Amino acid sequence: MSWDSAGADRAVAVLKAVADPSRYRLLWALTQRELPVSALAELLGAHVAATSQHLAKLRTAGLVDSRREGTRIYYRAGERVRGLLEEATLVANAAQGEGGGPAAASPETAVVAQERTARSARTARVRRPATEH
Repeated sequence: MSWDSAGADRAVAVLKAVADPSRYRLLWALTQRELPVSALAELLGAHVAATSQHLAKLRTAGLVDSRREGTRIYYRAGERVRGLLEEATLVANAAQGEGGGPAAASPETAVVAQERTARSARTARVRRPATEH
């Protein structure tokens, strides 16, 4: 295969978009089901504006799609994105020597643990109410 500079640039843009813990978590959630910004902000324990900025970066990279229903915007990510996340988890586990352990078989395990940690952190701080987006 010959070197494709433009293709490499697009691939790097995708990897950069995923290389943020909040955006990674958003993508995992969006491969499970379609969600509005307000639900995604709550999942992250972040403000709607910050979540919208993350979603804009993911949309620019072609990782999420959106649709409008009234005043709400719903986001989703497809199976290809889920495959990308699963592969990244497998590579990360192999790099740590976990190879065939339970985490490698179930990438969701790490995400569930992250969500529990985030929920615990949210209960420890005061949040302003999120506005519907």
